Amino acid sequence: MVSIGVLVLTYNEEDNIEECLESVSWVDEIVVVDSYSQDDTLELARQYTSNIYQREFDDFATQRNYGLDQMESEWVLVVDADERVTSDLQEEVLNKLSNPEASGYKIPRKNYFLGKWIKYCGWYPDYTLRLFKVADNRYSGLVHEGLKIEGTVEKLEGTLIHYTYRDLEHYLNKINHYTTLDAQKKYQAGKRKRLLYILMRPVLEFIKKYILKKGFLLGSQGLILAILSSYYQFLKYIKLWEKYNSDES
Repeated sequence: MVSIGVLVLTYNEEDNIEECLESVSWVDEIVVVDSYSQDDTLELARQYTSNIYQREFDDFATQRNYGLDQMESEWVLVVDADERVTSDLQEEVLNKLSNPEASGYKIPRKNYFLGKWIKYCGWYPDYTLRLFKVADNRYSGLVHEGLKIEGTVEKLEGTLIHYTYRDLEHYLNKINHYTTLDAQKKYQAGKRKRLLYILMRPVLEFIKKYILKKGFLLGSQGLILAILSSYYQFLKYIKLWEKYNSDES
């Protein structure tokens, strides 16, 4: 059996951190990288691990890579503070790592928002690459940070439970943050979009989420999420437009 550690990033997660770390208390090592929380996050985390490091946040990829550099385990399970590892996932991970046949594993997430498990709108199964060898892999990208695994990647069946956003205000704050990073990433890559594209992209996003991804089956939550997804696309590209427009003025 290989050794397995868990990596968790935190910032003001006192409402989440205990349940998160309790759900992974079966691993060999827990590493927490904290962005100088101002609540009781660290005090609560210390009940589960002494491997707590503080570092100013710059981007998710760099923050996660810093945590991976501190880890002694052979394999890592990356878990967010607002996620919980189910007993089925725990059993499956332990079984797979007793004799690993892949280089990485994608895990499905059940996302809860607006008081409901979001089965549609493209939110489920929401596979995300979270289990992989520590030594061989590092993250890249400003937003929606990714991994390029050398070798085969398999999908697991056990789920991560994701309590994604506390409320609409939290969601809108996240949208503002992520769209800024997304626009910056596209700007640095030299990508540019015309105003017509900026106007049409949100419409296409709504059709995709609400109709093609069956958001209408979620009732009012599906309609709200489809509209918010459209708003995300508009905000991202209008911020990109603003950057280019500022250059020309």
